[in-house]
Amino acid sequence: MSLSNVTLSRLKTQHEVVDVLISGRSESELKYRPIPDKWSAFENIAHLTCYQPRVIDRTKRILEEDNPTFPAYIPEEDPEFPKFIAMTVEQLLTHLNEKRSEIVKLIANLTEAELQRTGVHGKFGRMNLIDWTEFFLLHEAHHLHTIFKLIRSLRK
Repeated sequence: MSLSNVTLSRLKTQHEVVDVLISGRSESELKYRPIPDKWSAFENIAHLTCYQPRVIDRTKRILEEDNPTFPAYIPEEDPEFPKFIAMTVEQLLTHLNEKRSEIVKLIANLTEAELQRTGVHGKFGRMNLIDWTEFFLLHEAHHLHTIFKLIRSLRK
């Protein structure tokens, strides 16, 4: 089974909606937390940006190792996360786009046999690289939806 055209299309372009969602918003607006103990739009963007290198690393491990196990990713426990929080929104978007290009090059060129290689997620169990890619995109879509809602809350 190969990567579907729909999945590949989303992998190539889904992240680009961040620019559309935040257009015309200041960094201070993006950093506003309508719910104090929940992330702002900015923090969601920082998380999406910080997470992409983890996707690259996990994909490479799945390709190189037999059925590696990965704990659930907890952003607050990622030692790199504060570095991304300290970036400007422009820096985050640049990094997001650069790393996404790397992900696309890595995943889009895999053979069917490579796509069937598996890794074990701490919560969802054994998944092949097609499933890992779908999981990544759905996780990202969840945060994009959150960013949309946070931006809309600023318009009230």
